[in-house]
Amino acid sequence: MEDQNLEAIMGLIMNAGNAKSDAMEAIKAAKERDFDLANQKIKDAENSLVEAHHSQTGLLTQEAQGKNITVTLLMVHSQDHLMTAISFTDLAKEIIELHKKI
Repeated sequence: MEDQNLEAIMGLIMNAGNAKSDAMEAIKAAKERDFDLANQKIKDAENSLVEAHHSQTGLLTQEAQGKNITVTLLMVHSQDHLMTAISFTDLAKEIIELHKKI
């Protein structure tokens, strides 16, 4: 695996993990009725997701340019992390809104 690809894959894993952690912290803050912190943590999660997407876009661009990329278990793992983080962040937003209504 090329170093550039490994860097992008690790960027996906790291940023997706950060996003999921921030989303979880947002839910905890909402449970404590600290909606300012909850909103900030969601923004942090969204920023991490943007960074993860940059890593993903780099890999997709390489492939679109005809530079074949070997799909490894680590790459699949990174994509799984990203999709989970996106879903978790979306769900966290809904949970926060529910806490606001309670």
